[in-house]
Amino acid sequence: MSRPTVIVDTNVVVAGLLTAHHTSPVARILDGMLAAAFSFVLSEALLAEYHAVLVRTRVRKLHGLTVAEVETILTDLAQNAIVLTPVVAAPAPDPGDQLLWDLLAARTDMLLVTGDKLLLQDAGMRGRVISPQAFVDGN
Repeated sequence: MSRPTVIVDTNVVVAGLLTAHHTSPVARILDGMLAAAFSFVLSEALLAEYHAVLVRTRVRKLHGLTVAEVETILTDLAQNAIVLTPVVAAPAPDPGDQLLWDLLAARTDMLLVTGDKLLLQDAGMRGRVISPQAFVDGN
């Protein structure tokens, strides 16, 4: 059985770069994205959010990458991604996550991988929003 196509929340990408544990679920997901090991979706807005967060001074101090190195990683991710145009969806549990909800609404066969507890607990998207551990475990 193949994995479903996923949207990977910014918090998973950031955590994947920051973790010292290369076998952690977030590291495995980021490595899988870079290796095109599974299908994942980006929108222009989500890619822009990845960039905005990863080049923040505070975050750059933690991951130790230059802006150019971050942009190289994001270019690699974009080359492996399915780029979709989001649609207007119902309001997200957190207005700051609306771009994820809109992207998730674009196709019914996708899942959102996130560490955001508010999104994971949303009853309206139950079954379509999973944790990094659940994704790695194949659940």
